[in-house]
Amino acid sequence: MTEHPQAAGAGDRAGVVMPIGGAEDKVGRMTVLREVVRLAGGAGARIVVISTASSLGDEITHAYLQLFTSLGVTDVVGIRPESRAQAADPELVAAVEQCTGVFMTGGNQVKLAAIVVGTPLGDAIRAAHRRGALVAGTSAGASILSTHMVSFGSGGATPKFRMSQVSEGLGLLPGAIVDQHFTQRNRFGRLLSLVAGNPAQLGIGVDEDTAALIGPDGRLEVKGRGVVTVMDGSTALTTAYTATGTQPLMISDVRLHSLPRGAVFDLPGRRLLTAPGLPDATGQPAVTRPEEVPAGVRPDTRRIAVEGAHETVAELRRRPAGT
Repeated sequence: MTEHPQAAGAGDRAGVVMPIGGAEDKVGRMTVLREVVRLAGGAGARIVVISTASSLGDEITHAYLQLFTSLGVTDVVGIRPESRAQAADPELVAAVEQCTGVFMTGGNQVKLAAIVVGTPLGDAIRAAHRRGALVAGTSAGASILSTHMVSFGSGGATPKFRMSQVSEGLGLLPGAIVDQHFTQRNRFGRLLSLVAGNPAQLGIGVDEDTAALIGPDGRLEVKGRGVVTVMDGSTALTTAYTATGTQPLMISDVRLHSLPRGAVFDLPGRRLLTAPGLPDATGQPAVTRPEEVPAGVRPDTRRIAVEGAHETVAELRRRPAGT
């Protein structure tokens, strides 16, 4: 991603929003957490960890403080308001006002929203985003980034009536509903049911150890191990408004985008911009005639014969590189 958040007070350009699907690598390459540090300003970052959602208390706060310190950040603090009154504490609000990056941990997103949204701390997070700070969240911390936050719901591949429920989030991603642990917990159906009932909203499902880096221009870039799934129901037909009980929903003509690492997607335009492995189709297609084959060219009959033939995984691994 080419967009970089500005330091606190450096301007009025909004910062990057970074929903993470949860279970990000904390012991290996730490690709996602390294992106958090980079986008928050590198060694000069000032990161605030908000651990309200977690049931692990100080344990999770201490863990992230140590992780960010190990990645070269010298100015990192943890805060954990446990009530709306505490979320109005001037010292907690001041910590966010001075930061270049906010990181919200996983846990219970309903608790996180109930304590943070609509409080001075929540307002400070929104203000930090507007002035250019990174706002990142993993798992529950990812859900709260959207305007319509997934409160709870069941897993499964089939969208059903009343399969999930939404509540108010921080609103940093207007026009999108974010879900997390997406593939790992089989949340395809519940996000699809939410898109059916809210067709103006894009559904964004983020896998574990995967992040969507969303710049102020709405460009989404995928980082990490898994995929980001985008559901566009803007032209869909659905029975979401006639279904009853818990019956399956009919929803037709949803556009689905499965975006691996390196893919870039335009959220406002609802279209793919680029992805690794795509052929170069920018030029004019050519029609080649026999007389245009260079002199002396001879086909490699062995390679041509085996192309497309069934090969086992073991055989593919034995093939020389570049074949």
